[in-house]
Amino acid sequence: MFARLAILLYAIVSYAVFTVSFLYALGFVGNYVVPKSIDMPIDMSMDIGSSTNLGEAIVVNLLLMSLFAIQHTVMARPGFKRWWGKFLPLACQRSTYVLLSSLILLLLFWQWRPIPAPIWQTSGIAAWLLIGLHWLGWLIAFAATHMIDHFDLFGLRQAFAALRGAEIPGQSFRTPLLYKIVRHPIMLGFLLAFWATPEMTAGHLLFAIANTAYILVALQFEERDLIAEFGMTYQQYRRRVPMLLPRLFGRRTEDRQPPRPAGAPQ
Repeated sequence: MFARLAILLYAIVSYAVFTVSFLYALGFVGNYVVPKSIDMPIDMSMDIGSSTNLGEAIVVNLLLMSLFAIQHTVMARPGFKRWWGKFLPLACQRSTYVLLSSLILLLLFWQWRPIPAPIWQTSGIAAWLLIGLHWLGWLIAFAATHMIDHFDLFGLRQAFAALRGAEIPGQSFRTPLLYKIVRHPIMLGFLLAFWATPEMTAGHLLFAIANTAYILVALQFEERDLIAEFGMTYQQYRRRVPMLLPRLFGRRTEDRQPPRPAGAPQ
């Protein structure tokens, strides 16, 4: 029972660190900072912080984003999960993944080097539309986690199952709400949040391009793993639903055909 309680506490702490990193990400990407009148050491964002030379800024920022990309991709692969499953209980594997990802994000926010050179700047209705898209992106990303299983995604479900002494249930394939429109609405939300800004700087552009490239590459690995896990079910889903951009003019003819049952010949 002590070990089960320790796993639950670990999961709660990991989720709390994630919550802090997610909330700070809202301010970091959107350049919202805590006022100086509030006694908190949060005065850095995408374009606000200590100035440095251009070369150092590019190298440091790319290294920080690469560190996150490598950790986030490698630890999500089935081979890595099998390896660390030899010495880490299954109930706290997801929490460890979430904790390390969150800590690396906080490191990125702390060590980010702004590059404030302007790329574009809008005002009036265009600025408000971009701000609206920015917040819509964050809303989509957060809401999409609840459309599947938010607490499973961040390790709490596994910890509570361990506390009860129950077997950790496997994942089932579901496509609720936004998942009927695009296969990866969480990533779509992040892309909107990263790109929709009324004031795009060189540093923000570097952040958006690097993260877009990472998302497109990482999704290829994820899709391969999903096909391996769900087989023909996921392949049929791929044919029906686009990866990131919703179809505006209906489905293609082959998408309207009823899916073949699993195991049926092609």
